[in-house]
Amino acid sequence: MLDVAKRPLRLLFVDGNTRAQREAHAAGYGGLQPAQAYAAEVAALEPDAISDICLPADKGANLPDGAGLQSYDGIVLTGSALHIYQLEPAVTRQIELMRAIYASGTPCFGSCWGIQMGAVAAGGTVTANPKGREVGFARKITINEAGRSHPLLDGRPTAFDAPAIHLDTVVQPPHGTTILASNPYSQVQAAEIRHDGGTFWGVQYHPEFPLRQVAAILGRMVPILIEEGFRADEAAAHGWLADLRALDADRARRDLAWAHGLDAEVLDDRRRVTELRNFLQHRVKPRASARGRA
Repeated sequence: MLDVAKRPLRLLFVDGNTRAQREAHAAGYGGLQPAQAYAAEVAALEPDAISDICLPADKGANLPDGAGLQSYDGIVLTGSALHIYQLEPAVTRQIELMRAIYASGTPCFGSCWGIQMGAVAAGGTVTANPKGREVGFARKITINEAGRSHPLLDGRPTAFDAPAIHLDTVVQPPHGTTILASNPYSQVQAAEIRHDGGTFWGVQYHPEFPLRQVAAILGRMVPILIEEGFRADEAAAHGWLADLRALDADRARRDLAWAHGLDAEVLDDRRRVTELRNFLQHRVKPRASARGRA
């Protein structure tokens, strides 16, 4: 019989993208769809974890019920190319799933779309950011007083940068939200949300994105980068993405790190995934131990 203390963590990754969006991501990122790439980052932290993926944006998707959600030690929500205020079925199915996650009490973490989903399912509001898109990296994320003592951000400096690609943002946090960090673009860069017996931790940025994934996603957005003034033309856009790929391949390229204003919070893989590690250590493992699962 397997010793209870040795049982691996069981994790559910909820991919927020439609089939077409997932396939586009895989085509540009080594065949990995968003949830698969996310699970790989978590597997580097917890190699023995068992990872399942569900696809709520797909019509007819087989989604876990309350008991099924409770069987997981932790749940992780990916980003998405959808907009949560466009209430099509691919979106509303995910809102209902997030409400069920809250009710299940299962520890949940989400990035970008994930924090927006956590907010809206609890009664908050998300809109297109009137300050515009945050592209490539969220700069000067600043931890507030609540965040300085919160385990989600344990190990982060008071101000830091992180990979980020988003247009939408939480403009009205729901009741039960504790904002942990903000920057000039978004008042809610990191937060805890308590709702219906559940607790959600989320960030607007992407600690799960290595530079090569940032470059792969932005490679599909070159016309937007030019139209919105982030890069002057295609040559400038592709040059930037080439720099990110080169820096990903060789983190010792101080010239590129300096040119793009990136430090260890982005370039050191252990520091980059701080929030993922904290979620596992402070939320998932204690619950699993209490249930005799790990």
